[in-house]
Amino acid sequence: MASIGAVATAPLRARKAGENSPASIGFLVTLWVAVAVAMICLLTLLVTAFVDGYPRLDGALFTRYSSRVIPETAGARAAILGSMWVIGTTALLAIPLGIAAGVYLEEFADEQRWYNRLIEVNLQNLAAVPAIVYGMLTAGFALAIGLERRVVLAGAIALSLLILPVIIITTREALRAVPAEIRQGSLALGATPLQTVWRQTLPSALPGVATGTILALSRALGEAAPLLLLGGLVFVSYDPNGLMSGFTTLPIQIFSWTGQPQEEFQELASAAIIVLLGLLLLMNALAIIIRNRYQRHW
Repeated sequence: MASIGAVATAPLRARKAGENSPASIGFLVTLWVAVAVAMICLLTLLVTAFVDGYPRLDGALFTRYSSRVIPETAGARAAILGSMWVIGTTALLAIPLGIAAGVYLEEFADEQRWYNRLIEVNLQNLAAVPAIVYGMLTAGFALAIGLERRVVLAGAIALSLLILPVIIITTREALRAVPAEIRQGSLALGATPLQTVWRQTLPSALPGVATGTILALSRALGEAAPLLLLGGLVFVSYDPNGLMSGFTTLPIQIFSWTGQPQEEFQELASAAIIVLLGLLLLMNALAIIIRNRYQRHW
């Protein structure tokens, strides 16, 4: 009996000693120090941006175009409208395709088929691919079909490829959270599998799908690397007026202004950063509201 008790308590003692060992405590302290340093740096950047950019949060920032030589009268009108055009087109391209792919993979796909398993593996890998790779892929695709790279459509394709894996994975997780009894009850009443998904499963999962989709679009709004690789313009003095129009976005415009030596351009970049942060916060707040208001607890 003594030997049995010793065997039973040995793992518990080892586990307790491991948690309180110098190595564990040192790792925990290092982790918290790293988090604290990152938070201090982030707060410093945010405070600096607000202090420098607040005086330029005026009407000229939203109504005037950028300028190469007169930063005092320059604005981000073209960048704001360009961001709206690109993100709007991205939503039209990515959301229907991403939701449809998520529904197919979760509700209809046969996991035993090799191509479905291949899609599963690729989805997990694509979600971690750097954003600039999607810009390279879109550039090659545009060259193959003869599409101009510096247009709204090309930028939207790059951002759609960027957020498509996130939308698919989010849709599948939301569908997976719907109880199986809802599907079984619908099928028992004579509905087809497609009718069950369209009228029962997908509406029940819609809050989770909408939340993940908005967060994915928020990520796309803050991306600059794939658009710069596509040749996104850094100086635009006109409003985008279609899918084949040249464009710039807020991240590209901020990148351009921060590279200028004049202090006025730095202040203008800080003001644009505040606008971009405001848009991101609004989109994230909308996602939180949708989740809290419409989420169902089964």
